[in-house]
Amino acid sequence: MLTLEDLARVVRDHEHDLKQSIAEFELNGRPFGGSRRPSLMGVINLSADSWYRESVCLSTDAAIRRGRVLAAQGADILDVGAESTLAHAARVDAALQNSRLVPVVRELAAAGHLVSVETYQPEVTRACLEAGARILNLTGNERSPEMYRMVADHDAAVILCHVQGSHVRAVGDFESGADAPALLRDSFARQIEEALNCGVRRLWVDPGLGFYYRNLQDSGARIRHQMQVFLHTFRLRSLGWPVCQALPHAFECFGEEVRCAEPFFAVLAALGRTDLFRTHEVPRTRAVLETLALW
Repeated sequence: MLTLEDLARVVRDHEHDLKQSIAEFELNGRPFGGSRRPSLMGVINLSADSWYRESVCLSTDAAIRRGRVLAAQGADILDVGAESTLAHAARVDAALQNSRLVPVVRELAAAGHLVSVETYQPEVTRACLEAGARILNLTGNERSPEMYRMVADHDAAVILCHVQGSHVRAVGDFESGADAPALLRDSFARQIEEALNCGVRRLWVDPGLGFYYRNLQDSGARIRHQMQVFLHTFRLRSLGWPVCQALPHAFECFGEEVRCAEPFFAVLAALGRTDLFRTHEVPRTRAVLETLALW
């Protein structure tokens, strides 16, 4: 059971990190980072294999409609992806991803929405940035300098996901040691240095809590890991950049009420000082954050 004593211990042991300031930047005139209020990223899935049915759009028109709805509900960023991260999901090559993504990205960007594309493939990155995406949600490590340079050339931003493997579809066991936040911080420090050397000037870091590592398939182990990282998010502020967290589902605990899972985890992520919340449940998560802000 998580208690007030547990929260007090986290603060006491890492109080210095609470005082760290982070970079502030703008995209499409929207401010991010710094001491700004948390931002919301709404999800649009163009893969039929994606398990979160409410976010799945099987046509360009459906995806554009969902993007407009998410923006009206309060999403600051629209994150579009064409390949599920589920281990058993079908792989989608770059050509097919582009055929699905580019029309959606182009239309939403032309309408003034801030669009992110989730991919680990350079060909998809290039096509979507050219279509108007302003953020690369990078879910891999291979050929990352090439993609960083594309981001820099388009004056865009990147979300650096922590992936223990060449990309999100090629992960095995998660190795964290006794202190997962410390491991994350060290790994991100290397990624940030590489991105900055390639000309990137806007970025978030993302611990990748929704990725399907083999040894975290037991619900207890996975949820404990996620809760720990959420509450320790503020320790990543020493890197100097804002943190994005993808809110998970915990179907094993929530069952038929699984759509309440992301808002629950949003509380923990907010207590840990998350800056950007990636969620399938924008209005529910927004309500949670607005309620917490009343304190």
